[in-house]
Amino acid sequence: MDAKLGWVLVVLATASGYWAYGWRGVALAVSVVVFWLLLQFSRALRAMRAAAGAPVGIVPSAVMLHVKLHGGMRLMDVVLVTRSLGRKVRDEPETYAWRDESGAEVEIEFVGGRCQRWRLERPN
Repeated sequence: MDAKLGWVLVVLATASGYWAYGWRGVALAVSVVVFWLLLQFSRALRAMRAAAGAPVGIVPSAVMLHVKLHGGMRLMDVVLVTRSLGRKVRDEPETYAWRDESGAEVEIEFVGGRCQRWRLERPN
């Protein structure tokens, strides 16, 4: 979700809670927002826990990773698919790479935190 949209939803939930139930509605809206943030934090921790035991930038099959990718994926989603943190290749655009045992490598470019382009390079 876009951060601006998230903040708009927080304001709308708080305002509608106050309009409908007064301060009890504001308390309910704040509780829902905190719960949502805890869910997002838990999801991030789950992704990092999955990648903790794997070597950086290594996947079982680069070809299978290439097939599972699609535009708009966030880095956290890619980490959940690969179960490994990517090796940073470039800063602009933000580019990470994953390699398999055969030497095939997938480079993924992230623009605005979302996957824009990716390419598979196989050894000769």
